[in-house]
Amino acid sequence: MTVKRQVRSDSFKFKVALEAVKDLKTVSQIASDYQVNPGQVSKWKKHLQSQGASIFKTKPDSSQQQQEKKEAELYEQIGRLKMELEWLKKKV
Repeated sequence: MTVKRQVRSDSFKFKVALEAVKDLKTVSQIASDYQVNPGQVSKWKKHLQSQGASIFKTKPDSSQQQQEKKEAELYEQIGRLKMELEWLKKKV
């Protein structure tokens, strides 16, 4: 009989890794509390320690920059349409 792999959410992984980083409990205790393999807890902990600094990076990611650019274009278009509407109201 095969066992289906469990897929854990990112928030769950972060919570477990954060608890492991705090060092209030051993990795084995944390693993038994959350019913996860101790090796997996160690991997998540290492990943959090190595990639944790990227959370505080100052550069916005490209998707956020694209969204801001699109918003600026839309506001510009709204302004143009308002001007045209006012002009048409005066003409009629």
